[in-house]
Amino acid sequence: MNPLIIVVGPTAVGKTALGVALAQAIGGEIISGDSVQIYRKLDIGSAKPTVEEQQGIPHHLLDCFDPDQPFTVAQFQSMAHACIQDIRSRQKVPIVVGGTGLYVRSLIDPFDFSEQGSPEIRDTWMTFLNQYGNEALHQALQKRDPQSAERLHPNDTVRIIRALEVCELTGKPFSEQRGTHDYDYPSLAPEVIYIGLTAPREVIYERINKRCQLMLKEGLLEESQSLLETGYSPRLKPLQSIGYRHAFWYLFGKATLPEMSRVFQRDTRHFAKRQLTWFRRDPRITWYDTYNESSAKILESLINTCRSLQSRVK
Repeated sequence: MNPLIIVVGPTAVGKTALGVALAQAIGGEIISGDSVQIYRKLDIGSAKPTVEEQQGIPHHLLDCFDPDQPFTVAQFQSMAHACIQDIRSRQKVPIVVGGTGLYVRSLIDPFDFSEQGSPEIRDTWMTFLNQYGNEALHQALQKRDPQSAERLHPNDTVRIIRALEVCELTGKPFSEQRGTHDYDYPSLAPEVIYIGLTAPREVIYERINKRCQLMLKEGLLEESQSLLETGYSPRLKPLQSIGYRHAFWYLFGKATLPEMSRVFQRDTRHFAKRQLTWFRRDPRITWYDTYNESSAKILESLINTCRSLQSRVK
C-alpha cells in the first residue's frame, strides 16, 4: 500500500526540512500545501524552499500562478489530487507539506468545491469593491452572514465575495454551507499518514522572530518593491499576506523599519497560534515535538510507519 503522507504544523516549526529528509529516505516527492507559495515571485515572504533547501527532491505546486491570477482551494484540491496520482504512477510517495489548514483538509475530507457559481454575481460585487472599498464589502457580508464576516479579515476580499455569491445563489449564509464540515473529522483512508509538528510556544515564537529578521535581511523589502515596480497592486490577495503587507506598510512610509519589524513578528506569531488552534482540533493528527524529540528520532519513527504501511496488501 503506497502511503499519502501529510505534514502540518505552525510556521517555523521545521516542516520543510522534515519533509525533504523523509522524501530522501523513502523515495518521496513534495506537494506544497501553502496558499502563498503557489505564486511566482513570492519567494522570501512565503518562506518558499530554495533550490538548496529542496536538495534535489521534486517539489510540486510551487510557482504555478502570477500574483494577479486568482487561485482557490478548489483549484488546489484538483491540482494536488492530480499530483498525487502522478507521483504514485511513478512508484514514488506523495508527501504534502504545508500549513494552510483548509487546503490540507480538502485532500482528505469530503469537501465539495464543484459548484461553479455565478460570474455575474461576482462581477457585481467586484464592482462594489472597486467603488466602495474593502470595509464596505466586509460590512455587506456582515449584514448577510455575520458568522462568515467574523471569520474573514476585511482584506480577504476573494473569500468575502465568494461568501456573498453563495448567499445570493442559495439564499442561505455561506457559514451554513461549510460549517457542517469544519468540526467533522471522518476516519482517514488507511493509506494516509497524517502528522503534525509542534514545539513549546516560546520556542516557536523565538524561531518566528528570528525568521522574520532573516527574511528582512535576505531581501523581503527589495522583493516587495520589485513586485510594485512590476505593476502588481498591493491590494491583491497574495500581497496582503503576512510579510508582504508589512513590507508595503514600510515602503509607503506608514511605519518606521523597527515598527514594521515588530508588527511583522507579532502578526506572524498570532498566525502561528491560529494554525495550531486549527490543527489541534483534528484528533486524527499524530503529533511530534521538534524541540523535545530529535529530528533523527522523528524521522526514524516516520520511516518505520511508512515501511510498515507499504508492506501491507490492499
